[in-house]
Amino acid sequence: MVERVVAVVGATGAVGREMLRTLEKRRFPLSRLVALASPRSAGVELPFAGGKVQVQALGPGSFRGVDVALFSAGAGPSREWAPVAAAAGAVVIDNSSAWRMDDQVPLVVPEVNPGAAANRPRGIIANPNCSTIQLVVALQPLHAAAHIEHIVVSTYQATSGKGHAAVEELHAQLRQLAAGESPTPSVFPGQIALNVISDWKPGRDGYSEEELKMVNETRKILGDASIGVTPTCVRVPVETGHSESVHVRFREPMSAARAKELLRSAPGVELREGDYAPGGEPQPLQAAGRDAVFVGRVRDDLCVPNAINLWVVADNLLKGAALNAVQIAEIL
Repeated sequence: MVERVVAVVGATGAVGREMLRTLEKRRFPLSRLVALASPRSAGVELPFAGGKVQVQALGPGSFRGVDVALFSAGAGPSREWAPVAAAAGAVVIDNSSAWRMDDQVPLVVPEVNPGAAANRPRGIIANPNCSTIQLVVALQPLHAAAHIEHIVVSTYQATSGKGHAAVEELHAQLRQLAAGESPTPSVFPGQIALNVISDWKPGRDGYSEEELKMVNETRKILGDASIGVTPTCVRVPVETGHSESVHVRFREPMSAARAKELLRSAPGVELREGDYAPGGEPQPLQAAGRDAVFVGRVRDDLCVPNAINLWVVADNLLKGAALNAVQIAEIL
């Protein structure tokens, strides 16, 4: 197996650190790891493969000799530096929103559309939004069998999706409430502890940017612009693990029994079966630190023909970000 030089841009962030752990855990064949971040993080040492790797400041010469560059530094740095990395000969796998809807950049989930990674005119492959990834992993085998007509999805997204500072704010607010104090939000637009809020930027037509990402990305990954997607995204006081309640209507016959049959052998999916029981559904606490997309509560809709409802949970830092990016690197 050919070993590669791999760079991780944004290595000190929550997803960047998870990328390092995932590369190590999956024994990605690399000859050298380059950890990159902003100048203020230069010199920081991060654990990797039983030793430490020193973070270097991101700059024009950072990508000499690099074969694969995993980016998790935000849309701004990605727009600036991803073309630089690609021009230097690296294949860029970008975790930000910067390139996802670019016609010359494939948007890839390896369990769903791995072949798309081969056509990358810009030398860049985009990692989808975390909530989209787990949705399409669960729905791809069903779509292939019966052609999805309409998806109604409500997300319950963990605070770690907003970064490490958001998780710290959740913990701080919980401590403040326990002490009888009023929380003072700074990362979130309001109190997140013991609460549910929508904290994404406005999009259009009353939808948030996050919700519109789910619409556009789902259609691009599944390769069908005719699929209807109606999303509602909220943030919940959970540290790690996104959950989704999903209603799916199909153009061809589909039942819960058939869906379970398809999901049992679907790549990347762990199906939770059995009759309904309190606490028996997949939960974010159980999904944290695990690679699979967990699907449960698969049931026929009570009113709509050829429609089912299901519950989907995954670790947003792993399959929703770092793991998906490393899996893309593995299939190149």
